Amino acid sequence: MLAIHDRALSRRAFLQIGSLALGGLTLPQLYAAESSRLLSDKSVIFLFLHGGPSQTETFDPKMTAPDNSRSATGEVATKLPGVTFGSTFPRLAQLADKLAIVRSYVPGDANHDIKPIVCKDSFGANLGSVYARVAGVNNPTTGMPSNVVLFPRAVDPSTQPGTMSFGKFGDTGPFGLSTAPFDPSGGGQLQKNMRLSLPLTQLNDRRALLAQLDQVKWAASETQLIEGLDRTRQQAFNTILGGVADAFDLARENPRVIARYDTAPLVRPENIDKKWKNYNNYVDNAKSLGKLLLLARRLCERGCGFVTVTTNFVWDMHSDVNNAPVAEGMRYMGVPLDHALSAFIEDLEARGLSDKILLVACGEIGRTPKINNKGGRDHWGNLGPLLLTGGGLKMGQVIGQSNRIAGEPQTDPVRIRHLLGTILHTLFDVGTLRLMSGVPREITQTMTAWDPIPGLH
Repeated sequence: MLAIHDRALSRRAFLQIGSLALGGLTLPQLYAAESSRLLSDKSVIFLFLHGGPSQTETFDPKMTAPDNSRSATGEVATKLPGVTFGSTFPRLAQLADKLAIVRSYVPGDANHDIKPIVCKDSFGANLGSVYARVAGVNNPTTGMPSNVVLFPRAVDPSTQPGTMSFGKFGDTGPFGLSTAPFDPSGGGQLQKNMRLSLPLTQLNDRRALLAQLDQVKWAASETQLIEGLDRTRQQAFNTILGGVADAFDLARENPRVIARYDTAPLVRPENIDKKWKNYNNYVDNAKSLGKLLLLARRLCERGCGFVTVTTNFVWDMHSDVNNAPVAEGMRYMGVPLDHALSAFIEDLEARGLSDKILLVACGEIGRTPKINNKGGRDHWGNLGPLLLTGGGLKMGQVIGQSNRIAGEPQTDPVRIRHLLGTILHTLFDVGTLRLMSGVPREITQTMTAWDPIPGLH
């Protein structure tokens, strides 16, 4: 447990901090579990585009297809010869040499859920829980949670709670509750395990937590309680009161970097049609998307292994009472995505992190190859968009091809298992993982058998 009080820090409370049972494990146990041969030095950020983006209006515009199939937003030339994106993505088009676009990705069905973040191939667990089950629930050096999920409220308290109507991002399947993702906006098993005695504040008030941690640091310094403790408890104290708290605080980031990521000015609430029931989702997406990716970068930079990023359910494109038609919807959703992803890619390159962090972006489904009579696209499970960048993988390529109307793969399909295989091969030495004792068979005997996406590694 982590016990913090607002008065002078007692030695007993200080030692409770030293135990650092944030996720059910102590730092000594985490040190013992670490294997330099097993873990890579890489992290994965999974940007989940909840609701199901259209493959045609994103990265496979098919402008030679019939009028009711081709991209409703037109196309834009990219840096790769002969490759175009939907016209909503001019910034990403100029960074196409740093992207891998999969045009033969098959989501598998047309259901709204949260696959592949949580799916049957992950045994009903958040993919980050698979990572945490192998790597430990905290980074043994920095104390950073290994598995984090970021909803809009992690960066903007005025936004709605995370959408759980189609599946729970905190599910852990057979891998244990301690592997659940830490949710800094409130909730999650890891946060429940942090017992904070903060008078007159709510437990999920991050700003109060940061202020309290500063106070505890001062108290420890004044009373010299840190002297005489063993190395493990000293490091536990320093990590939980130092880098972990700082990483979650965007106020400590360079203001120019924050401004570059910020997507809020791009889609003003007054410029979104309020007749759509998903109006607030569109607003929340614009307000938070860029800063969520910035926060994810900060966490990975400080030792987090897997970060799920998602805005509220926003990529549905039916043109019905809930959702805007596809062309209008891309103004609300595609413009912030283009801005945020391009800022992220440029930021990683500037920081020398392009080989250290792999970002994956996709939704749970794709969209019908034909536009419906109201100007929308409906659910489609036979093809969907998939983008990857970074991770030291082979970028600057299009993998696979779709058919004439972007409804089916023309080449060998890339499936969820291929994507999960790519993630595992990025995070682990899979050959070593297969031989690990004490790791569930679902991981060592099943998931490690899945081939990564061809041509990436």
